Amino acid sequence: MSSTPSPAAGLPDELQRRLGVPDAVTIGLGSMIGAGIFASLAPAARAAGSGLLLGLALAAVVAYCNATSSARLAALYPASGGTYVYGRERLGEFWGYLAGWAFVVGKTASCAAMALTVGTYVWPGQAHAVAVAAVVVLTAVNYAGVQKSALLTRVIVAVVLAVLAAVVVTSLCSGAVDAALLDIGMDATAGGVLQAAGLLFFAFAGYARIATLGEEIRDPARTIPRAIPIALGITLVVYTLVAVSVLLVLGPGGLAAADAPLTEAARAAGTDWLVPVVRVGAAVAALGSLLALILGVSRTTLAMARDHHLPHALAAVHPRFQVPHRAELLVGAVVAIAAATTDVRGAIGFSSFGVLAYYAIANASAWTLTPAEGRPARAIPAVGLTGCLVLAFALPLPSVAIGAAVLLISAAAYATRSFRR
Repeated sequence: MSSTPSPAAGLPDELQRRLGVPDAVTIGLGSMIGAGIFASLAPAARAAGSGLLLGLALAAVVAYCNATSSARLAALYPASGGTYVYGRERLGEFWGYLAGWAFVVGKTASCAAMALTVGTYVWPGQAHAVAVAAVVVLTAVNYAGVQKSALLTRVIVAVVLAVLAAVVVTSLCSGAVDAALLDIGMDATAGGVLQAAGLLFFAFAGYARIATLGEEIRDPARTIPRAIPIALGITLVVYTLVAVSVLLVLGPGGLAAADAPLTEAARAAGTDWLVPVVRVGAAVAALGSLLALILGVSRTTLAMARDHHLPHALAAVHPRFQVPHRAELLVGAVVAIAAATTDVRGAIGFSSFGVLAYYAIANASAWTLTPAEGRPARAIPAVGLTGCLVLAFALPLPSVAIGAAVLLISAAAYATRSFRR
Protein backbone atom coordinates (compact mmCIF):
# COMPACT_ATOMS: atom_id res chain seq x y z
CA MET A 1 0.00 0.00 0.00
CA SER A 2 1.03 3.56 -0.54
CA SER A 3 0.57 6.15 2.18
CA THR A 4 1.16 9.10 -0.11
CA PRO A 5 -0.84 10.17 -3.09
CA SER A 6 0.27 9.63 -6.63
CA PRO A 7 1.23 13.18 -7.49
CA ALA A 8 -0.58 14.94 -10.23
CA ALA A 9 1.89 17.77 -10.24
CA GLY A 10 4.27 15.97 -12.52
CA LEU A 11 1.66 15.38 -15.15
CA PRO A 12 1.56 17.62 -18.22
CA ASP A 13 -2.25 17.56 -18.17
CA GLU A 14 -2.78 18.69 -14.57
CA LEU A 15 -6.09 20.36 -13.71
CA GLN A 16 -6.19 23.70 -11.89
CA ARG A 17 -7.47 24.12 -8.31
CA ARG A 18 -10.30 26.64 -8.57
CA LEU A 19 -13.10 25.39 -6.28
CA GLY A 20 -13.59 26.38 -2.63
CA VAL A 21 -15.98 25.03 0.03
CA PRO A 22 -19.14 26.79 -1.29
CA ASP A 23 -18.52 25.53 -4.83
CA ALA A 24 -17.79 21.98 -3.63
CA VAL A 25 -20.91 21.91 -1.42
CA THR A 26 -23.02 23.27 -4.27
CA ILE A 27 -21.81 20.62 -6.71
CA GLY A 28 -22.62 17.92 -4.13
CA LEU A 29 -26.08 19.39 -3.52
CA GLY A 30 -26.72 19.66 -7.26
CA SER A 31 -25.95 15.96 -7.63
CA MET A 32 -28.16 14.82 -4.74
CA ILE A 33 -31.14 17.14 -4.41
CA GLY A 34 -33.54 16.38 -7.24
CA ALA A 35 -32.32 12.91 -8.13
CA GLY A 36 -33.88 11.41 -5.01
CA ILE A 37 -36.92 13.55 -4.49
CA PHE A 38 -38.20 13.40 -8.06
CA ALA A 39 -37.03 9.94 -9.10
CA SER A 40 -36.65 7.61 -6.09
CA LEU A 41 -39.48 8.28 -3.62
CA ALA A 42 -42.26 6.45 -5.47
CA PRO A 43 -40.31 3.24 -6.27
CA ALA A 44 -38.98 3.20 -2.71
CA ALA A 45 -42.54 3.53 -1.36
CA ARG A 46 -43.63 0.62 -3.54
CA ALA A 47 -40.87 -1.50 -1.99
CA ALA A 48 -41.18 -0.45 1.67
CA GLY A 49 -44.81 0.64 2.00
CA SER A 50 -45.31 2.33 5.37
CA GLY A 51 -41.66 1.58 6.19
CA LEU A 52 -40.45 4.23 3.73
CA LEU A 53 -38.97 6.48 6.42
CA LEU A 54 -37.09 3.50 7.87
CA GLY A 55 -35.57 2.92 4.44
CA LEU A 56 -34.63 6.60 4.22
CA ALA A 57 -32.96 6.45 7.64
CA LEU A 58 -31.02 3.31 6.71
CA ALA A 59 -29.86 4.85 3.44
CA ALA A 60 -28.75 7.95 5.35
CA VAL A 61 -26.68 5.89 7.83
CA VAL A 62 -24.87 4.06 5.03
CA ALA A 63 -24.39 7.33 3.16
CA TYR A 64 -22.90 8.97 6.27
CA CYS A 65 -20.36 6.15 6.67
CA ASN A 66 -19.49 6.32 2.99
CA ALA A 67 -19.18 10.10 3.11
CA THR A 68 -16.88 10.00 6.15
CA SER A 69 -14.64 7.34 4.60
CA SER A 70 -14.56 9.20 1.27
CA ALA A 71 -13.75 12.54 2.94
CA ARG A 72 -10.76 11.11 4.84
CA LEU A 73 -9.44 9.41 1.71
CA ALA A 74 -10.02 12.45 -0.52
CA ALA A 75 -8.05 14.66 1.88
CA LEU A 76 -5.12 12.24 1.63
CA TYR A 77 -5.41 11.64 -2.13
CA PRO A 78 -6.67 14.91 -3.70
CA ALA A 79 -6.59 13.73 -7.32
CA SER A 80 -9.32 13.26 -9.91
CA GLY A 81 -10.90 9.83 -9.79
CA GLY A 82 -12.26 9.39 -6.25
CA THR A 83 -12.39 5.73 -5.15
CA TYR A 84 -10.63 4.70 -8.33
CA VAL A 85 -7.55 6.37 -6.84
CA TYR A 86 -8.21 5.27 -3.23
CA GLY A 87 -8.71 1.61 -4.13
CA ARG A 88 -5.57 1.58 -6.24
CA GLU A 89 -3.42 3.19 -3.55
CA ARG A 90 -4.78 1.28 -0.55
CA LEU A 91 -5.92 -2.12 -1.88
CA GLY A 92 -4.12 -2.60 -5.17
CA GLU A 93 -4.53 -1.74 -8.83
CA PHE A 94 -7.34 -4.22 -9.48
CA TRP A 95 -9.64 -2.80 -6.80
CA GLY A 96 -9.12 0.73 -8.04
CA TYR A 97 -9.88 -0.43 -11.57
CA LEU A 98 -13.06 -2.20 -10.42
CA ALA A 99 -14.19 0.88 -8.47
CA GLY A 100 -13.59 3.07 -11.49
CA TRP A 101 -15.70 0.85 -13.71
CA ALA A 102 -18.48 0.58 -11.11
CA PHE A 103 -18.60 4.36 -10.88
CA VAL A 104 -18.44 5.08 -14.61
CA VAL A 105 -21.05 2.47 -15.55
CA GLY A 106 -23.37 3.17 -12.61
CA LYS A 107 -23.23 6.92 -12.99
CA THR A 108 -23.68 6.75 -16.74
CA ALA A 109 -26.98 5.03 -15.94
CA SER A 110 -27.73 7.85 -13.48
CA CYS A 111 -27.05 10.41 -16.20
CA ALA A 112 -29.51 8.66 -18.50
CA ALA A 113 -32.13 8.54 -15.73
CA MET A 114 -31.79 12.25 -15.00
CA ALA A 115 -31.88 13.20 -18.68
CA LEU A 116 -35.07 11.18 -19.13
CA THR A 117 -36.57 12.84 -16.05
CA VAL A 118 -35.99 16.19 -17.72
CA GLY A 119 -37.70 14.95 -20.88
CA THR A 120 -40.66 13.48 -19.00
CA TYR A 121 -41.43 16.75 -17.21
CA VAL A 122 -40.64 19.15 -20.07
CA TRP A 123 -42.29 17.31 -22.97
CA PRO A 124 -43.68 13.86 -22.09
CA GLY A 125 -44.47 12.98 -25.69
CA GLN A 126 -40.85 13.58 -26.78
CA ALA A 127 -39.02 12.59 -23.59
CA HIS A 128 -36.14 10.83 -25.34
CA ALA A 129 -35.50 13.70 -27.78
CA VAL A 130 -35.52 16.28 -24.96
CA ALA A 131 -33.21 14.03 -22.91
CA VAL A 132 -30.64 13.87 -25.70
CA ALA A 133 -30.82 17.65 -26.19
CA ALA A 134 -30.27 18.21 -22.46
CA VAL A 135 -27.17 16.00 -22.52
CA VAL A 136 -25.73 17.90 -25.48
CA VAL A 137 -26.29 21.31 -23.88
CA LEU A 138 -24.87 20.38 -20.47
CA THR A 139 -21.85 18.66 -22.02
CA ALA A 140 -21.13 21.96 -23.76
CA VAL A 141 -21.45 23.81 -20.42
CA ASN A 142 -18.98 21.44 -18.75
CA TYR A 143 -16.63 21.77 -21.72
CA ALA A 144 -16.48 25.53 -21.14
CA GLY A 145 -14.92 25.07 -17.69
CA VAL A 146 -15.62 23.78 -14.19
CA GLN A 147 -16.18 27.27 -12.71
CA LYS A 148 -19.07 27.86 -15.11
CA SER A 149 -20.51 24.48 -14.14
CA ALA A 150 -20.33 25.38 -10.44
CA LEU A 151 -22.04 28.73 -11.06
CA LEU A 152 -24.93 27.16 -12.99
CA THR A 153 -25.30 24.44 -10.35
CA ARG A 154 -25.61 27.12 -7.64
CA VAL A 155 -28.53 28.72 -9.50
CA ILE A 156 -30.22 25.36 -10.04
CA VAL A 157 -29.90 24.36 -6.38
CA ALA A 158 -31.47 27.65 -5.26
CA VAL A 159 -34.48 27.16 -7.58
CA VAL A 160 -35.03 23.55 -6.52
CA LEU A 161 -34.80 24.33 -2.79
CA ALA A 162 -37.39 27.09 -3.24
CA VAL A 163 -39.79 24.70 -5.01
CA LEU A 164 -39.32 21.96 -2.40
CA ALA A 165 -39.89 24.48 0.40
CA ALA A 166 -43.16 25.49 -1.23
CA VAL A 167 -44.28 21.83 -1.42
CA VAL A 168 -43.40 21.21 2.25
CA VAL A 169 -45.11 24.36 3.55
CA THR A 170 -48.30 23.97 1.51
CA SER A 171 -48.58 20.27 2.36
CA LEU A 172 -48.06 20.74 6.10
CA CYS A 173 -50.46 23.69 6.24
CA SER A 174 -53.26 22.00 4.31
CA GLY A 175 -56.35 20.31 5.72
CA ALA A 176 -55.34 17.03 4.04
CA VAL A 177 -52.68 16.24 6.65
CA ASP A 178 -53.30 12.98 8.54
CA ALA A 179 -50.67 12.05 11.13
CA ALA A 180 -51.90 8.43 11.14
CA LEU A 181 -50.47 8.03 7.64
CA LEU A 182 -46.96 7.98 9.19
CA ASP A 183 -47.74 4.84 11.22
CA ILE A 184 -45.71 1.78 10.29
CA GLY A 185 -47.98 -1.17 9.42
CA MET A 186 -47.66 -4.85 8.63
CA ASP A 187 -46.86 -4.06 4.99
CA ALA A 188 -43.37 -2.89 6.02
CA THR A 189 -41.11 -5.96 5.68
CA ALA A 190 -37.37 -6.17 6.31
CA GLY A 191 -36.73 -7.04 2.67
CA GLY A 192 -38.87 -4.16 1.46
CA VAL A 193 -37.16 -1.65 3.73
CA LEU A 194 -33.71 -2.84 2.58
CA GLN A 195 -34.72 -2.58 -1.08
CA ALA A 196 -36.14 0.90 -0.50
CA ALA A 197 -32.89 1.94 1.20
CA GLY A 198 -30.94 0.67 -1.81
CA LEU A 199 -33.14 2.65 -4.21
CA LEU A 200 -33.00 5.78 -2.04
CA PHE A 201 -29.22 5.48 -1.87
CA PHE A 202 -29.31 6.54 -5.52
CA ALA A 203 -30.32 9.94 -4.18
CA PHE A 204 -27.53 10.27 -1.61
CA ALA A 205 -24.57 9.40 -3.82
CA GLY A 206 -23.92 12.93 -5.10
CA TYR A 207 -21.21 13.72 -2.57
CA ALA A 208 -18.93 11.48 -4.65
CA ARG A 209 -18.76 14.35 -7.12
CA ILE A 210 -16.87 16.39 -4.51
CA ALA A 211 -14.24 13.66 -4.14
CA THR A 212 -13.89 13.03 -7.87
CA LEU A 213 -13.15 16.73 -8.35
CA GLY A 214 -10.32 16.56 -5.77
CA GLU A 215 -7.71 17.81 -8.22
CA GLU A 216 -9.71 20.98 -8.88
CA ILE A 217 -10.44 21.89 -5.22
CA ARG A 218 -8.35 24.44 -3.33
CA ASP A 219 -6.73 23.19 -0.11
CA PRO A 220 -8.37 19.75 -0.47
CA ALA A 221 -7.15 18.46 2.92
CA ARG A 222 -9.44 21.03 4.61
CA THR A 223 -12.07 21.70 1.94
CA ILE A 224 -13.20 18.13 1.15
CA PRO A 225 -13.76 16.92 4.76
CA ARG A 226 -15.81 20.07 5.36
CA ALA A 227 -17.79 20.09 2.11
CA ILE A 228 -18.93 16.45 2.07
CA PRO A 229 -20.70 16.32 5.47
CA ILE A 230 -22.24 19.78 4.91
CA ALA A 231 -23.72 18.71 1.55
CA LEU A 232 -24.93 15.38 2.95
CA GLY A 233 -26.46 16.97 6.06
CA ILE A 234 -28.39 19.59 4.09
CA THR A 235 -29.66 16.93 1.70
CA LEU A 236 -30.82 14.63 4.52
CA VAL A 237 -32.80 17.44 6.14
CA VAL A 238 -34.45 18.32 2.81
CA TYR A 239 -35.27 14.69 1.98
CA THR A 240 -36.78 14.05 5.41
CA LEU A 241 -38.98 17.16 5.31
CA VAL A 242 -40.23 16.38 1.80
CA ALA A 243 -40.83 12.66 2.48
CA VAL A 244 -42.75 13.37 5.70
CA SER A 245 -44.89 16.12 4.16
CA VAL A 246 -45.77 13.98 1.12
CA LEU A 247 -46.62 10.96 3.29
CA LEU A 248 -48.86 13.12 5.48
CA VAL A 249 -51.10 14.02 2.54
CA LEU A 250 -50.78 10.99 0.23
CA GLY A 251 -49.97 8.13 2.58
CA PRO A 252 -47.64 5.28 1.55
CA GLY A 253 -50.19 3.81 -0.86
CA GLY A 254 -50.83 7.07 -2.65
CA LEU A 255 -47.12 7.82 -2.83
CA ALA A 256 -46.37 4.37 -4.26
CA ALA A 257 -49.02 4.79 -6.95
CA ALA A 258 -47.94 8.28 -8.02
CA ASP A 259 -45.84 8.78 -11.14
CA ALA A 260 -45.08 12.34 -10.00
CA PRO A 261 -45.55 12.26 -6.20
CA LEU A 262 -44.79 15.92 -5.51
CA THR A 263 -47.35 17.15 -8.03
CA GLU A 264 -49.87 14.70 -6.57
CA ALA A 265 -49.09 16.03 -3.09
CA ALA A 266 -49.71 19.58 -4.32
CA ARG A 267 -53.10 18.53 -5.74
CA ALA A 268 -54.03 16.65 -2.54
CA ALA A 269 -53.18 19.76 -0.53
CA GLY A 270 -55.56 21.81 -2.69
CA THR A 271 -52.84 23.95 -4.28
CA ASP A 272 -53.29 23.23 -7.99
CA TRP A 273 -51.44 26.47 -8.80
CA LEU A 274 -48.28 24.80 -7.45
CA VAL A 275 -48.42 21.85 -9.88
CA PRO A 276 -46.76 23.59 -12.88
CA VAL A 277 -44.19 25.12 -10.53
CA VAL A 278 -43.31 21.65 -9.24
CA ARG A 279 -43.01 20.36 -12.80
CA VAL A 280 -40.55 23.11 -13.65
CA GLY A 281 -38.68 22.46 -10.41
CA ALA A 282 -38.42 18.76 -11.23
CA ALA A 283 -36.95 19.49 -14.64
CA VAL A 284 -34.50 22.01 -13.18
CA ALA A 285 -33.49 19.57 -10.42
CA ALA A 286 -32.82 16.81 -12.91
CA LEU A 287 -30.77 19.22 -15.02
CA GLY A 288 -28.69 20.08 -11.96
CA SER A 289 -28.06 16.42 -11.19
CA LEU A 290 -27.22 15.68 -14.81
CA LEU A 291 -24.76 18.58 -14.95
CA ALA A 292 -22.82 17.39 -11.90
CA LEU A 293 -23.03 13.72 -12.89
CA ILE A 294 -21.44 14.31 -16.29
CA LEU A 295 -18.76 16.34 -14.50
CA GLY A 296 -17.92 13.47 -12.13
CA VAL A 297 -17.97 10.65 -14.68
CA SER A 298 -15.63 12.56 -17.00
CA ARG A 299 -13.10 13.04 -14.15
CA THR A 300 -13.05 9.33 -13.32
CA THR A 301 -12.65 8.61 -17.03
CA LEU A 302 -9.70 11.02 -17.03
CA ALA A 303 -8.06 9.21 -14.09
CA MET A 304 -8.52 5.77 -15.68
CA ALA A 305 -7.15 7.04 -18.99
CA ARG A 306 -4.06 8.39 -17.25
CA ASP A 307 -3.38 4.84 -16.04
CA HIS A 308 -4.12 3.33 -19.48
CA HIS A 309 -7.23 1.44 -18.29
CA LEU A 310 -8.99 3.51 -20.95
CA PRO A 311 -7.43 4.97 -24.13
CA HIS A 312 -4.72 7.41 -23.02
CA ALA A 313 -5.98 10.04 -25.47
CA LEU A 314 -8.88 10.62 -23.04
CA ALA A 315 -6.40 12.00 -20.46
CA ALA A 316 -5.91 15.21 -22.44
CA VAL A 317 -6.77 18.51 -20.71
CA HIS A 318 -7.90 21.45 -22.85
CA PRO A 319 -5.18 24.16 -22.82
CA ARG A 320 -7.71 27.01 -22.61
CA PHE A 321 -10.67 25.67 -20.62
CA GLN A 322 -8.60 23.39 -18.32
CA VAL A 323 -11.07 20.49 -18.51
CA PRO A 324 -10.64 16.86 -19.71
CA HIS A 325 -12.38 17.74 -22.96
CA ARG A 326 -12.03 14.41 -24.78
CA ALA A 327 -13.34 12.49 -21.75
CA GLU A 328 -16.27 14.90 -21.46
CA LEU A 329 -17.18 14.54 -25.14
CA LEU A 330 -17.05 10.73 -24.92
CA VAL A 331 -19.14 10.63 -21.76
CA GLY A 332 -21.67 13.01 -23.30
CA ALA A 333 -21.97 10.84 -26.41
CA VAL A 334 -22.47 7.62 -24.41
CA VAL A 335 -25.06 9.23 -22.13
CA ALA A 336 -26.93 10.65 -25.12
CA ILE A 337 -27.16 7.16 -26.66
CA ALA A 338 -28.33 5.68 -23.33
CA ALA A 339 -30.93 8.43 -22.89
CA ALA A 340 -32.28 7.71 -26.35
CA THR A 341 -32.66 3.96 -25.77
CA THR A 342 -33.40 3.21 -22.07
CA ASP A 343 -36.10 3.93 -19.46
CA VAL A 344 -35.73 5.71 -16.14
CA ARG A 345 -36.94 2.97 -13.80
CA GLY A 346 -34.39 0.36 -14.82
CA ALA A 347 -31.62 2.95 -14.81
CA ILE A 348 -32.13 3.76 -11.11
CA GLY A 349 -31.67 0.17 -9.88
CA PHE A 350 -28.67 -0.46 -12.14
CA SER A 351 -27.08 2.80 -11.04
CA SER A 352 -27.59 2.00 -7.35
CA PHE A 353 -25.85 -1.37 -7.70
CA GLY A 354 -22.80 0.16 -9.37
CA VAL A 355 -22.53 3.02 -6.89
CA LEU A 356 -22.92 0.74 -3.85
CA ALA A 357 -20.11 -1.47 -5.21
CA TYR A 358 -18.00 1.67 -5.65
CA TYR A 359 -18.53 2.74 -2.04
CA ALA A 360 -17.91 -0.74 -0.71
CA ILE A 361 -14.38 -0.39 -2.10
CA ALA A 362 -14.11 3.13 -0.61
CA ASN A 363 -14.94 1.79 2.86
CA ALA A 364 -12.51 -1.11 2.48
CA SER A 365 -9.84 1.44 1.52
CA ALA A 366 -10.62 3.64 4.53
CA TRP A 367 -10.24 0.60 6.82
CA THR A 368 -6.53 0.46 5.89
CA LEU A 369 -5.80 4.06 6.96
CA THR A 370 -3.60 4.64 10.00
CA PRO A 371 -4.42 7.14 12.74
CA ALA A 372 -1.70 9.44 11.39
CA GLU A 373 -3.45 9.39 7.99
CA GLY A 374 -6.77 10.49 9.50
CA ARG A 375 -8.43 7.08 9.87
CA PRO A 376 -12.08 7.38 11.01
CA ALA A 377 -13.42 5.27 13.87
CA ARG A 378 -13.20 1.64 12.72
CA ALA A 379 -16.96 1.19 13.04
CA ILE A 380 -17.57 3.72 10.26
CA PRO A 381 -15.91 1.87 7.34
CA ALA A 382 -17.09 -1.47 8.78
CA VAL A 383 -20.74 -0.38 8.85
CA GLY A 384 -20.34 1.33 5.48
CA LEU A 385 -18.86 -1.73 3.78
CA THR A 386 -21.45 -4.10 5.24
CA GLY A 387 -24.29 -1.72 4.46
CA CYS A 388 -23.21 -1.25 0.84
CA LEU A 389 -23.07 -5.00 0.20
CA VAL A 390 -26.41 -5.70 1.90
CA LEU A 391 -28.23 -2.90 0.09
CA ALA A 392 -26.68 -3.80 -3.28
CA PHE A 393 -27.95 -7.37 -3.13
CA ALA A 394 -31.35 -6.29 -1.77
CA LEU A 395 -32.08 -4.37 -5.00
CA PRO A 396 -34.47 -5.81 -7.61
CA LEU A 397 -33.06 -9.00 -9.13
CA PRO A 398 -32.63 -7.64 -12.70
CA SER A 399 -30.51 -4.75 -11.37
CA VAL A 400 -28.36 -7.13 -9.32
CA ALA A 401 -27.94 -9.58 -12.20
CA ILE A 402 -26.98 -6.96 -14.79
CA GLY A 403 -24.75 -5.03 -12.38
CA ALA A 404 -22.90 -8.14 -11.24
CA ALA A 405 -22.46 -9.27 -14.85
CA VAL A 406 -20.94 -5.92 -15.85
CA LEU A 407 -18.44 -6.05 -12.97
CA LEU A 408 -17.52 -9.66 -13.76
CA ILE A 409 -16.90 -8.75 -17.40
CA SER A 410 -14.75 -5.82 -16.26
CA ALA A 411 -12.76 -8.13 -13.96
CA ALA A 412 -12.27 -10.63 -16.79
CA ALA A 413 -11.02 -7.85 -19.07
CA TYR A 414 -8.54 -6.77 -16.39
CA ALA A 415 -7.29 -10.34 -15.95
CA THR A 416 -6.85 -10.73 -19.69
CA ARG A 417 -4.93 -7.49 -19.94
CA SER A 418 -2.69 -8.43 -17.01
CA PHE A 419 -1.97 -11.84 -18.52
CA ARG A 420 -0.78 -10.26 -21.77
CA ARG A 421 1.68 -7.94 -20.04
